[in-house]
Amino acid sequence: MKYSYIIVGGGSAGCVMASRLSEDPEVTVLLLEAGPDYPVFETLPDDLKLGNNVWLSAYGPHSWAYRGHMTSDLPDLEIPRGRATGGSSAINGQVLLRGIPEDYDRWAEWGNDEWGFTQCLPYFNKMETDLDFGGGDIHGNDGPVPVRRYPRTEWLPHAVAFEQACVAEGYPVHEDQNDPESTGVSPRARNTIDGVRMSNALNYLDIARHRLNLTIRGSVTAHRVLFQGKQAVGVEAESGGEMFTVEGDQIIVCSGAVASPQLLMLSGVGPADHLGSFGIAVVHDSPGVGKNLRDHPSAAVLYRATGERPDVQAPMTQVGMRYTATDSSLRNDMQLQPMLMTSEHRPAQVEIDDDSNYIGMNASLQLAMGQGELTLQTTDPHVQPFINYNYYQEEEDLRRMRDGIRLGVRVAEQSMYQGILEDRVTPTDEELATDEALNGWLRRNTGTSHHISGTCKMGPDSDPMTVVDQYLKVKGVEGLRVADASVMPDCIRANTNATTIMIAEKLCDFIKTGK
Repeated sequence: MKYSYIIVGGGSAGCVMASRLSEDPEVTVLLLEAGPDYPVFETLPDDLKLGNNVWLSAYGPHSWAYRGHMTSDLPDLEIPRGRATGGSSAINGQVLLRGIPEDYDRWAEWGNDEWGFTQCLPYFNKMETDLDFGGGDIHGNDGPVPVRRYPRTEWLPHAVAFEQACVAEGYPVHEDQNDPESTGVSPRARNTIDGVRMSNALNYLDIARHRLNLTIRGSVTAHRVLFQGKQAVGVEAESGGEMFTVEGDQIIVCSGAVASPQLLMLSGVGPADHLGSFGIAVVHDSPGVGKNLRDHPSAAVLYRATGERPDVQAPMTQVGMRYTATDSSLRNDMQLQPMLMTSEHRPAQVEIDDDSNYIGMNASLQLAMGQGELTLQTTDPHVQPFINYNYYQEEEDLRRMRDGIRLGVRVAEQSMYQGILEDRVTPTDEELATDEALNGWLRRNTGTSHHISGTCKMGPDSDPMTVVDQYLKVKGVEGLRVADASVMPDCIRANTNATTIMIAEKLCDFIKTGK
């Protein structure tokens, strides 16, 4: 059988693509996912179902457990990415935060004129049912993804203190962090309902499973896209140790910002010299594949807290702050949030006593100047590529992160935290004393916010490092597109899941209108 569309990767974007494209009964859609598929909610494992303890999900059995290189002063860290239908939306922290308008308007200024904020907003609205602010011009009320914010009556004491301390530091309160003009401290918009993580497997895929024109196959590893000349014609894949091929009119790679560039390179689309070093026949020399790796560096000020540690399914985040770093020209280029040690941002470099209570102040740089890269280590698709985040090559990135860590300390020292926080574990007073000392601490204690993007960036032909055009067609070949966080030209100033869903929603309309 030859399919109209073969979608490689059943993550946030892949679930959207499969659901929306199969709305047309005249087409056939095949979704291939390397992780397992759980078609019945009652059999969904707890690490995927229960959303508030993200540490157990992100570092559990449904993660690819990649390794990533941050700085030369730090051992490579484990990088969780989702290994199941739903992809990383099945193990993430469920913060459904949009970028700010300037993020998308910059994409348009760089030659992607279909991607300005006003062109993206309808797709943010289309995907959501905002249970607090639904309807109107800036929110949806009938989309697949439910969104809510914990009311203050349900906030844990440290979250209440955080909002009060931020106000005392001079920051405003804004009730809707997804309002285009928002800044300051806000309740976190999350796709968590009654403690259940509403992944895209639940939100999008489940409503389409009954369709006869949609085939979903879990535990299938794509080895390469197949070409006849420059035309993509199918996928070579593996299931249960057996190899097989499937044919399709169009191939859409939605494997994420790590696996999508890896699959392109294994298929012969990538930097010619790099592919040649592995004996991979070059279909198209695309030097930008795997380059422009963008992410949000993060680090946490860690405190011992009073009382017993919260329940393992207590919300790990309920409130957060977007703000502009001191002397920065980039609006809302930082985030600060309090977190429990059930957060995926729990510092890996510190030994945590799980019988004790800790609270962290996590600072995250939302628009770093630096960039990394992703390269093959082997032609075996089961072996991850080398992921080099290459953090802190730019002083401005270090400066803003120092600013964020010191703000986290000031917030925690406000009177509102008396009776909640005890002693500071890290950084020490000595490590905070000078810029040089704090730089050293950051290089030893920085992790990632798990928002990797940009490794197959879209853009005009005038930029030789772009991989796809603004309709997400892979340049230099036919019948092949990429749709996931890898196509973002730069990081957005937000968690990336909402924008990844928006990208897929928008591509579905491009396809349906013949673009």
